[in-house]
Amino acid sequence: MATQTTTADTRKSRQGERRVVSNIVRGSIGNLIEWYDWYAYTAFSVYFAAAFFPSGDQTAQLLNTAAVFAVGFLMRPIGGWVLGRYADRRGRRSALTLSVTLMAAGSLIVALTPSYDTIGVVAPVLLVTARLLQGLSVGGEYSTSATYMSEVASPGRRGYYSSFQYVTLIAGQLTALGLQIILQQLLSDTQMESWGWRIAFVVGAAGAIVVLWLRRGMDESESFERAAAEGEKGSGPARGSLRMLLSYPRQCLIVVGLTMGGTLFFYTYTTYLQKFMVNTSGIAKPTAAWINFFALLVFVLLQPVMGLLSDRIGRRPMLIGFGVLGAIVVVPSLTLLSHTSDPVYAFLLMVGPLAVSSLYTSISAVVKAELFPTSIRALGVGLPYALTVALFGGTAEYVALWFKDAGHESWYFYYVTACVLVSLLVYIRMRETSDGSPLESEAKD
Repeated sequence: MATQTTTADTRKSRQGERRVVSNIVRGSIGNLIEWYDWYAYTAFSVYFAAAFFPSGDQTAQLLNTAAVFAVGFLMRPIGGWVLGRYADRRGRRSALTLSVTLMAAGSLIVALTPSYDTIGVVAPVLLVTARLLQGLSVGGEYSTSATYMSEVASPGRRGYYSSFQYVTLIAGQLTALGLQIILQQLLSDTQMESWGWRIAFVVGAAGAIVVLWLRRGMDESESFERAAAEGEKGSGPARGSLRMLLSYPRQCLIVVGLTMGGTLFFYTYTTYLQKFMVNTSGIAKPTAAWINFFALLVFVLLQPVMGLLSDRIGRRPMLIGFGVLGAIVVVPSLTLLSHTSDPVYAFLLMVGPLAVSSLYTSISAVVKAELFPTSIRALGVGLPYALTVALFGGTAEYVALWFKDAGHESWYFYYVTACVLVSLLVYIRMRETSDGSPLESEAKD
């Protein structure tokens, strides 16, 4: 009898774990498509910059596209608020479905908008509109997917499972780069600049249809369902409201502080570095794309490894490690990269800092989720995070190119270092968030 009970428990445990994996996969694939659409903009901007803006030198056109990239980030706090509130009130699955729909609409607008030479100033206006929609989408996607993955993950393995958010986030960028490399082999530079770049945005819009179908089969998180049931019986601030969020000021400030250096470091060595290699190092566009692809491939493989490690040693030691190493590596790596055109050397100068970044990226989502109770988790993760990313991550390219245009490119290196040091102070002072137990409905004091 005891043997039968043990066998039944084992079978039930395996079925539960398979269900967890199924939900993580469905959520992750949607996350991949969302971030593919987001990163396709920066991956292909070296080709479409001239299509949306008047003729000028390459740095000026890239500066314009970087400004639009930053404008998209300004919508992320609104997305974090609107969709985070929606996720805390209506459910994680509904919010994730809505976010991918908005992203698809933005990609379709970019794909179909005529060039500046054809419709004049309307072209950049439509580009900005598309990025506003995508910024709204990404602002909600990050917070809701971070919340969902942390809530459906098995206790004691939240770091591992939640790391797949950045696995798919980076995989989205890899997919964009991979498509760029394929198109570069099939099309000439003239064809890429004329119409080839539009293929990337058509692919992104089409992929969203598959994601909508997949996300219909996701389970709602049990944590949300319990919190919703308890909320209907209780009184006090409504779930997902700003009034409730203001009850957790320390947690909000921690999210801002731990995100500041991490997001700036991440965007420097991912979205901006390809332009840096082309515009500063003088590396050919196809070669820079290959360097980015293989460096990001290593980066994506490190995420689950670091997530698993955080389940064993805790989140805080990982963050402190990132803060220390990140502050050390920025200036020498970017300085050396600015003086080399050797592909292997450039790859090493990119992959090293990315390995350091993985100490942060693999666990950043779950750390934020572990700070807040279920009833405010999506908004708590989304709004302060999105505000910080808009201020620092979203402006990374623009600030870097502005320093370059002003003749002081190296000042940007020290700016990144300073922001990482600020975050390091937060990591040192914050408490550990992981205790290996199920994700509770109430945040720790």
